[in-house]
Formats: sequence, structure tokens, C-alpha cells
Amino acid sequence: MRRFAALLIAPALLLVGCSSNDSSHQSRPDGWHRPLAAPSVPVHARPEPAAVHTDAVLPTISGRFGRPATISVPKSAPSGMFVVAPQTRGRGPAAHTGDIAVIRYTAKVWRTGKTLSGSYDKGARPQVFAVGRGATLPALDRAAQGQRAGSRVLVVAPPAAAYGTTGSAQLHITGKDTIVYAVDILDVIGSHALVTGDQHPVPDALPSVHMNKTDGTAALTVPDQAPPKGLVVNRLVDGTGPAVKAGHTLVLQYSSAAWDTARGKDEAPLFKSSRADGAPLPVVIGRGNVITGWDRALTGQRVGSRILAIIPAKLAYGPHPPKGLEPDATVVSVLDILAAA
Repeated sequence: MRRFAALLIAPALLLVGCSSNDSSHQSRPDGWHRPLAAPSVPVHARPEPAAVHTDAVLPTISGRFGRPATISVPKSAPSGMFVVAPQTRGRGPAAHTGDIAVIRYTAKVWRTGKTLSGSYDKGARPQVFAVGRGATLPALDRAAQGQRAGSRVLVVAPPAAAYGTTGSAQLHITGKDTIVYAVDILDVIGSHALVTGDQHPVPDALPSVHMNKTDGTAALTVPDQAPPKGLVVNRLVDGTGPAVKAGHTLVLQYSSAAWDTARGKDEAPLFKSSRADGAPLPVVIGRGNVITGWDRALTGQRVGSRILAIIPAKLAYGPHPPKGLEPDATVVSVLDILAAA
């Protein structure tokens, strides 16, 4: 957990869960999560081009990994190729589709030589996103794919891999501008990662929990009795990382079931899980981005903990849940806190 705990310096930009206090979840595409907050290519952009590893003329980058890079842009015009060229190769885990990448970057517009705002700026934080899920700009996503933590990658991104044919008025980027990035892969969290440590026994009145180390899901057995009336939070694994505070971005592996649907069965059917989502969930906690029961259960816990939460309907999805969940359902969630920012 030492590597995960180090991510306290890192935020996320991605998927957020819906809160019972926010009725807008009924109009969201899947009813569970809000749209991605990461930047995306405009709808009218050209399809993402294939990436190559080199070009006849390339910018150069200098400086130490983990610090802002100095980018030198050639005087000639860019070729239009989408270049992803590792400059230094790290020794950490490699990022594959569904893994979580933590990056910082420096960026410059090729045409003007203007340095753009980046995640090394004062007060800025790293980006945290699910790799290969369209959760950030193609240039940054492709920079992470297949690269090991500790790598620095040069990316030459034509419009279709950056801000599209409409550009960005806010950043003074036109629809024809090529952007040059120096991307540092700070860390990679595997798609099936789980917290480590011995799991405490669960009281008989609560669901039993067995973790599947292959896919990161929890197998739950709910007792054949009525659920508790209030919020119950049981820490199954004691984390040793930093304490979670409201406003932190967490990376969670989670599994959720409905108590009444599952009670008395050998194994509870899960109505939602990070495995079904295809990646762990990066989310800002304590800000109403997830159900209230999650906010309360997770705040104050330590990174590296596994939490079993029994959440009454009023702190979950209430009388108007997303499709697939019964109204006024008590929710059972198992939450692995893999990282915090």
C-alpha cells in the first residue's frame, strides 16, 4: 500500500456517482454516474489518428522526471502525424486498458510556442483517469497506454488527438493547432487491484464478504433477516495510509448489492461494481458526488482500508433509484480505498 498511499498528492477528474439528494441522476445516460469531468475532443472532431513512434522532425524535451519539462519546438511546421514517443522508461507497472493512470504534464502549442497551463503549475494536481476509456484527451490517454510508471513520454498531438477542429477559445488554441506534451506517468493502479492486509471477521448480523482476487469483486452473503435501520460502517481491513478528508479524490474498487434482493441467498447479485464499469472508480468524496452513505462511510477512513457499509434507502438512492434497483432499497457496499488525493 506504500505506492497507493503516496497518491495523496494526486486528484482525479473522472466518473462520479449520483447522490440521493440529486434527482438529476434520472436524466443521466446510465442513471448511475455523471458525465466525465475530464476534457474531451469536441463531437465534430475528426476520428483519432493512429499513433506512430517517431517523425522526421520532432520537438525535444528536457528536465527531470517529476518536474516541469522544457519543450523546444522546431521552426518547421508539424507534419500532422500523431507521435507518442517514450523518452525515459520507468520500472513500475505498465498501464493497460481499465487501469488507472496518474500523470502530470507540460504542454506547448507548436505554432506559437506558447506554454499551456499544465498539471505542474502551482496549485495544479495530477490527472487521474481510467486508461483506454475515453476519459481524457486522446493525447494523454495514448501517452499512458502501455507505458510503465516512472516513464516520461513525448506526445505530438494533431487537432484530432487534442482539442479537435474547434480548438479551445479559452486556451487560445485554434482548430488547426498541434499540441506538444511531455507526460510523466507517476503511477499506475491495476484494474483488479485490491487493498492488502488481513480481513477482520464480520459479525453474524452483517453480510459476509469474500474477495475475488482475480477480478476485484466481492462475493456477499446477506443474512435472511431485515436490514439494520441506520447506517452501519464496518472496517474489514485496516489501512495505514493517510486519512480520507472531504474533498479528497479516492480511487475505489467497489461492489454493491441490494439487501432485500439478496437476503438468504448463497451469493448476492451485484447491481453495480467497478468490475462491471471496467475500471476502479476515481471520485471526489464528501461533496455529494456519490450517495450520502458512501460519503459518510469513507470520510475519516485511511487509504488501504476495506469498508463494509450497510446504507439505508434515505442515504442511498431513496424512492426514485436508477433503473435496475428497487425503490427504497437498503444498499450493501464493499469499498476498497486504493488511493487518495
